[in-house]
Amino acid sequence: MGATIQEVAAAAHVSVSTVSRAFNRPDLVSAKTRHRVIEMARKLDFTILRSATALKSGRAFRIALLVSGPIRSWFNASILEGLNAVLRPAEYDLAIWQIGTYGEQQCFFDDLPERRNVDAVIVSSFDIKTREIDRLATMGVPLIGINSPIDSRMAASVNTDDLHGGTIMANHLMSLGHQNIVFVATRTAEHILRFSANRRWESFARTCKLKGINPRLIMTERKPNMAEVLSDRLLTMKSRPTAVACQDDEIAIPLLLELRRRNVAVPGQFSIIGFDDSRYAREMGLTTIRQLPIQLGIITGAKILDLLSTGKTNAPFESCTAALIERSSTAPPKNLDAILVN
Repeated sequence: MGATIQEVAAAAHVSVSTVSRAFNRPDLVSAKTRHRVIEMARKLDFTILRSATALKSGRAFRIALLVSGPIRSWFNASILEGLNAVLRPAEYDLAIWQIGTYGEQQCFFDDLPERRNVDAVIVSSFDIKTREIDRLATMGVPLIGINSPIDSRMAASVNTDDLHGGTIMANHLMSLGHQNIVFVATRTAEHILRFSANRRWESFARTCKLKGINPRLIMTERKPNMAEVLSDRLLTMKSRPTAVACQDDEIAIPLLLELRRRNVAVPGQFSIIGFDDSRYAREMGLTTIRQLPIQLGIITGAKILDLLSTGKTNAPFESCTAALIERSSTAPPKNLDAILVN
């Protein structure tokens, strides 16, 4: 573990305030003392050197990343990889906060003014209240969204176009001839954050209705038996759908596995489409909508460095296009000929 400013002070036989002045106000420290402090800092590891830089610049060299769900999830891990590729060489650390409810979000922002220990805040994949945006602006701390609702008061945002992605999903299934379609989304309570993925259903439903098709919405919960419960429901529906659109691959892949375990033909009895093109989607033959979270992280990291160095960034609100990746889990419904006749 790196040395602290107190350890540098002790090793140089000076006070902590003298170490601070040696880097921040060298004119207030004798040349001999400043040289001794700097030499001692050089003998210690990188952490203290960066702390010295922080003292001089007034920065913490730390970026807060607020995420929902497990850090190990495909999306969150990919965002981290992209951010780290840009921020680490610039000597910034990422501090991760897992936020699951509005209450947890509020606690973070209530404590932040006292800590003042981050240079920027990234909110990934959920919405943020207006008052929190205003609070950060007052503090001079840039707020950047990743897959979060765009607000002009944010310093920047980088989003996958979920609305376009939902439209692509709907058009793909309808182009195959599907009319009896369900969309599966996760259920959230009122105190839970509203996630960017919710917009996919809104766009999906609107696109279908423009073609005279009314998709049904099935709400599910992310539990260990989610795929089993969902399979039971699909197989026992009075009007069984021919196509299932899933809010994300974390729903689609377990469902695909469970249906295959039950010897239910996919795409014979059900066509299934996901959203993400996440880990194992290719191996499972899952048709899905591709987004690139590593790229989102890289772009966001670059915008943060721009904001911290110049106070602005080019194209602060950037949208990345989602793309259809067609594989073997979708096909025309078996009764397509009957549908066309009718």
